[in-house]
This record gives sequence, structure tokens and C-alpha cells, in this order.
Amino acid sequence: MKDNIRMATSLYINYILLGMINLIIALHMSFLTVQFDADAASISGLISAIGFGKLFALSFAGRLSDSLGRKPMVITACILYVVFLIAIPLSPTYAVAFAFALLAGMGNSILDTSTYPALIEGFPSRSSSVTVLVKAFMSIGATILPLVITFFIARDMFYGYTFFIMAFIFLINAIHLMTVRFPKANMVIVEPNPEGEVGSIPTVTFRERPKFWKEGITVIFIGFISVSLLLIIQTWLATYAEDIIGLGESTAINLLSYYSFGGFVTVILLSVILGRVFRPITVLILYPFIASIALLSLLFVSNYYLLIGIAFLLGLSTSGLFQLAVTLMSEFFPEKKGASTAYVTLSSSIAFIVMPYLTGLMNRHLDASYIFIFEILIALTAMGLAIFISMRYRRIFGIEAPGKAMWKAP
Repeated sequence: MKDNIRMATSLYINYILLGMINLIIALHMSFLTVQFDADAASISGLISAIGFGKLFALSFAGRLSDSLGRKPMVITACILYVVFLIAIPLSPTYAVAFAFALLAGMGNSILDTSTYPALIEGFPSRSSSVTVLVKAFMSIGATILPLVITFFIARDMFYGYTFFIMAFIFLINAIHLMTVRFPKANMVIVEPNPEGEVGSIPTVTFRERPKFWKEGITVIFIGFISVSLLLIIQTWLATYAEDIIGLGESTAINLLSYYSFGGFVTVILLSVILGRVFRPITVLILYPFIASIALLSLLFVSNYYLLIGIAFLLGLSTSGLFQLAVTLMSEFFPEKKGASTAYVTLSSSIAFIVMPYLTGLMNRHLDASYIFIFEILIALTAMGLAIFISMRYRRIFGIEAPGKAMWKAP
């Protein structure tokens, strides 16, 4: 258990940094446009490059995670992020920066397909909670980053210091991970009961076998949409507040801190109530509905204090959904956790490619308000898919008729 806690601590530190990385291009857009003599739509292309890197790495990341183990893959991801964070501020051209953004995307896929299975294997009885906590730590990072950026802006310091500090922390954490023992891949470690006795390995049973073309594809789409919801807000909320509402640059950026704080609050809440008050599948329905209401309000509000509340509510209702999708995929297809995680991560890679490019075009030819109208449609689609998978979940696991014969998972 001590090794599992050490492992989880280091993995969560990685995701604090990843929460910062997810925002770092968007929040340095003004600096990068000057550095590379490009417009905002072109800089959003660097975020798409991260998506391309994620997509490429998914061709091997899940399989290597299952065959080589989680530990070497997590350490590899850390090193790739070190290279990316040092290289971006020092890149002489946009093309060079694009190439290093591809490395960041590869690191993201490798990290996801190793971290989520490792947490599920280390804490099998609390798999939903420990995976949702990943988003809590990402939210911590996303809350810290705008404050760090405004600190350097206020002192007229080089923006690259933010990148270098993060690279150093990644490097130290990679060295620490070399000393940590991970659970064996695809083996379930059963935690001791309160009396200290180790129980038997639980058997997953199905009333009806899950079908990849039905349940798997639906969960993959939910993963795509959940990442799209986050990505659009993280990329364009500050731009919308500055260009459409008229807030100052630092004030607009700080809205993302409130958004990220909302994300932190909700995943802490979810880690407590999941399995006790709500099933994960219920959250996948409820949260997109709340997000659609908050996004609609955003289009009609200009008061700063109300915007803070909306930003907080958006963070509250869009965070943790991807992690729940990953956990759900592992429940449907438990025999290959690394590969099943890779399929959901594939959807996030596509979102990283498509959404920055599409919303960048929308911002170039229309304005940022149309981006958030599009975001409302995405939230409603997420709710519809979640309703469908909820019905399938109940049927497959026999929740409505628990006395009927169950099929054992292979």
C-alpha cells in the first residue's frame, strides 16, 4: 500500500503540471504571436499539433503500457515534456515549435495510457475516485498557471521562465519515479479489509456482453466531447472576455483561475460522492446539462462578478468527465485496461486536432461568441450520448434485474 501511495503521489504531480500545459499555449498566445510573427489562429495550431502527437503515439502507447509496464512509460512521458517545455520558448521559428508540440502530444498519450491503468490497478476498489482525482490535480495546475503568468507580466520578466520551472519539476519527478514500485500491469491488487486480511480478487460479471461497436464507440465519443468542452473553454474564454466583453488582459486571464478552481472543487466532490450518492453515469448526464445553462448565460452577461460565477460553474460542470469516460471504458472492457484507455485517449487526440483548428477558423471569420454557441451544442450532444450509455450500462450489468443470470467477463 505504501508503494501505491508513493506511485499515486508522483502521478498526481505529473497531472498538476499537465493541467498547466493544457493552458500554456493559449495563455501565452500574445507572446507567441510576436515570437513567431503569427496570428492567434496560427498559434492555436500548436494546440492542434499536440493533438497530432497524441494521435500518433496512440498507435503504440496502449500496447506498450500493457506489455512493458506502466513505470517506464510514465518516465518516458516526463522526459518528453521536459524537452517540450525547454524547447518552446527557445524555438526560432513556428515550424520548430510545431515539431516540439508534437512531442508534447506523444507524452500526453503515453502518460494517459499508463497513469489511469496504474491507478486502477493500485486502487481497484476506488477506481472511479482515484481516476477522477487526476482531474482535481489538473485543476490545481490550471488554477496556478494564470497567477504565475500574471506575476511575470507584472514584473516584465521573460515568459519562458514558466516553461523552465515546469520542466525542472518534471525532471525531478521522473528521477523519483525510478525508485517507485508499480503494480503489475493488468493485475488487480486487492486491498486489505479493515481487519487486515486480503480478500479474493473480485470477478467482473455481465448480464450481457458489452459490444465495442455500441458501448465502446459511444464512450469514445463521450471522451471526445468531454475534452472538446474543456479545450474550447480553456483556449477561448480569456479571448472572449477580452474581445467581446471588453475586460483587460490580466483580468480576462484570471477568469480561468476561477474556472479551474471550479474544476478542482467538483472533482474533490466527485471523489467523495461517486458510488455513494451518484453513479458515474449519472454525472455524465447531469454535468453537460449544467454546462449548457452556464454557457448560455455567458452570452448575455457582462458584469465581472457574474462572469466569475459563470467561470466557476463551467469548471464545476465540465471537469472530470473524461476521467469518468476512461473508468467506464475499463468497466466495459476490463481485460485490457491499457488498450481500452488508449481508445478513449484517441478521442481526446482527435479533439485536440479538430477543435483548435475549427474554433480558430470561427474566430478568424466570425467572432468568439459563435465559438460558445457551438460549445452549447457540444454540451447538449454529450448529454444525449450519456443518456444512451446509461441505459446500456443498466442492461449490461443487470442493475434493473440483479437476480438474473450473469455472464462472466473473459
